[in-house]
Amino acid sequence: MVDAAVMEKMEAGFAKLAASDSKSLLKKYLTKEVFDALKNKKTSFGSTLLDCVQSGFENPDSGVGIYAPDAEAYSLFADLFDPIIEDYHKGFKKTDKHPASDFGDVNAFGNVDPTGEFVVSTRVRCGRSMEGYPFNPCLTEAQYKEMEGKVSTTLSGLEGELKGKFYPLTGMDKAVQQQLIDDHFLFKEGDRFLQAANACRYWPSGRGIYHNDNKTFLVWCNEEDHLRIISMQMGGDLGQVYRRLVTAVNDIEKRIPFSHHDRLGFLTFCPTNLGTTIRASVHIKVPKLAKDYAKLEATADKYNLQVRGTRGEHSEAEGGIYDISNKRRMGLTEFQAVKEMYDGISEIIKIEKSL
Repeated sequence: MVDAAVMEKMEAGFAKLAASDSKSLLKKYLTKEVFDALKNKKTSFGSTLLDCVQSGFENPDSGVGIYAPDAEAYSLFADLFDPIIEDYHKGFKKTDKHPASDFGDVNAFGNVDPTGEFVVSTRVRCGRSMEGYPFNPCLTEAQYKEMEGKVSTTLSGLEGELKGKFYPLTGMDKAVQQQLIDDHFLFKEGDRFLQAANACRYWPSGRGIYHNDNKTFLVWCNEEDHLRIISMQMGGDLGQVYRRLVTAVNDIEKRIPFSHHDRLGFLTFCPTNLGTTIRASVHIKVPKLAKDYAKLEATADKYNLQVRGTRGEHSEAEGGIYDISNKRRMGLTEFQAVKEMYDGISEIIKIEKSL
């Protein structure tokens, strides 16, 4: 049974959300009926419905408002997760099954902006969870440290272009820290959405960052997900960025088993990142389209792309530079997800040139 204090907090949070003018997917799908059906359930890790929804309760301005405290939560609280997943991932229904992982022909993508007029930088990242460990809210400090040890050892075995160094956040030298922040590599302690989801406990224990010598490949350990694997560089050569990511993911997967679900694909802390977990993005300068934001949004929408400000989610566009990425991560392969971004960005550049 869920204890009385948790139940009280859950009931109060539900009432507060119901009375708010929140536009979150949580509010849309957490009906009284769903709430009553799920409020007494607990996963084998001890996670309750409150662990899933507390961030959305505390932050009515959330777009989504729900996280999975452990992999089991997606099944146990499916009555709430499934409709949210379907809504966010453009129709991935509860009867649908995510296709097998497929990175496709890694030589299919070229440079989206060969003249270098529009695309400032290109980045492709994916999230992974280590099998046998819960997600952030349920991890103990000992587990954080154990995972960091495994990740650090694994990454130190990478060769060639991926060869680099792992920097634990605990006891990090101030100069190193500043350099990593200046390079936009170092993640800070979680934002209020993650804080409210209980994803930042024991900070900075068990957290770390790895980057290769060229600073074009990095891995975040225990930021929002167990692993964030990132390939990036200046300019628009998506092909090069994608090939580097695929090589790295395949290499790491040989050494660390990842948490995978038959229906949902790769499992992550936030339901927006399930499936392929791939987010392929560019920082792109489109001053003419920036003046007609509705047209930019409409074009992005046609290709299932998401337009964000320069510094990502919840930020403004600085100097007409947008962060544009694929939005759908489920019901399609990794290759198809990156292709949506490739096709959409090519179209946006074509429109910008014509204006």
